[in-house]
Amino acid sequence: MNDLMDLHTHTIASGHAYSSLSENIRAAADAGLALYGCSDHAPKMAGTTHSSYFINFKVIPRVRGGVHVLMGAELNILDSSGAVDLPPSILGKLDYAIASLHTPCFVPGTMEENTQAYVNAMKNPAVTIIGHPDDGRYPVDYETFVKGAKTYKKLVEVNSSSLSPRSVRKGAAENYQVLLKYCREYQVPIIIGSDAHFESDVGNHRCAWELLERENFPEELIINTSVDKLKPYIPVLSELFPEE
Repeated sequence: MNDLMDLHTHTIASGHAYSSLSENIRAAADAGLALYGCSDHAPKMAGTTHSSYFINFKVIPRVRGGVHVLMGAELNILDSSGAVDLPPSILGKLDYAIASLHTPCFVPGTMEENTQAYVNAMKNPAVTIIGHPDDGRYPVDYETFVKGAKTYKKLVEVNSSSLSPRSVRKGAAENYQVLLKYCREYQVPIIIGSDAHFESDVGNHRCAWELLERENFPEELIINTSVDKLKPYIPVLSELFPEE
């Protein structure tokens, strides 16, 4: 299958990633991607950048090396109310936003609390994607989660890094089996992200594709195969790809 995009990547601005934006874009071009998205960690993550980093993305060219560039953020979900760590005034300047649970920012709660955190974050109109909802340290009611994604029209990420043997997230493969079952049942699209913290992982979706193939997950629900599928979620794409 064609894999045209990677929207979950990090640069040195995230504090614990080790490549520049330019290096990541070149890596995206080398990987044959049409669309690259930068999603550095928002300010509540230890060691990451200041909120001012996210306000001047207009200086970044939309196309470099033949790759179209989107600038977003990976927001931290802070509590079960779904609060995130950038204000609406900044979120409105982004092309997209991923919202995720991270242990430095959200102490794992009960299944109900974790599920509430995700679903309430989905209610935020600035959130585009729910990132790596796969970590066994955060038990989730996946049926309620997927119903929320359908109701609030959010994309569900299959995070390839979570499926790597080096991942710190627990039980991701087993959790994705349950999650994908409900995504198929309720016809909720997924998007694959690398969660690259170094340039060589940009566009590296091998583990995710292997899982999707094992689960025989339908291609029509995989956003990565067509920019057109992504356009309803990221309006600026209609300007960047007017004839796609």
